[in-house]
Amino acid sequence: MPAQAYAGKECVCQLRRGICDQSCVRDMLDTPFYIACLRLKGRSCLVVGGGEIGLEKVEGLLVCDGDVTLVAPDAEPALRELAAEGSIRWEQRAYEPADLEGRFMVIAATNDSEVNIGVYEDAERRAMLVNVVDVPPLCNFILPAIVRTGPLAIAISTAGASPALAKRMKREVSELFGEEYARLAVLLNDARGWAKGTLPTYQDRKAFFEGIVGGDPDPIELLRAGDERAVVDLIGAARAAHTPA
Repeated sequence: MPAQAYAGKECVCQLRRGICDQSCVRDMLDTPFYIACLRLKGRSCLVVGGGEIGLEKVEGLLVCDGDVTLVAPDAEPALRELAAEGSIRWEQRAYEPADLEGRFMVIAATNDSEVNIGVYEDAERRAMLVNVVDVPPLCNFILPAIVRTGPLAIAISTAGASPALAKRMKREVSELFGEEYARLAVLLNDARGWAKGTLPTYQDRKAFFEGIVGGDPDPIELLRAGDERAVVDLIGAARAAHTPA
């Protein structure tokens, strides 16, 4: 796969410098990224490239219920299996600009810089989301490292500066925020309907939930001790205390 630009390497971006002078990434660390969580269920997503990185991106999209099409002349065995079972569609050929029609996003994961540049430019003309793996100048969004536990998703980004550091942070964050946080999120979600129907203002609802999450006893510690019943009782007591007279 092409790597991020560094001086002396063959250029892999749309500037076509020949030999990289890093001009395309000089402002990357100063770029403020707008962080968002995308709802992909039922949305058409395209992956260009059938290698190991393409497989990684396809699997990530499938986890989020994306409707995935792969375009590649050849594909890893695991991708072939996904296509055979009907989990993805595989167009066994080279990329064409028309492949972008009707798509929500595209991820290019090929080892051909000209193909990657073409995907980026075609997508930009359509004002759609595009990511060329490991080439920040050919991306209008980046993919952070994700810690996913139940309904919780924690994104970690170094703005492309160090994937190795992001990987370490992902490991440490996953150890810090375990299953008990995901379970508390589920229990609090169960109370959302009551809160919206009973508490008249945003500030009332905010006080209700923050009182549970930051209160004493600590619901996370109760869940770590295996006492989910105590957390349910804690939420019940909070409801009683916040019910308007």
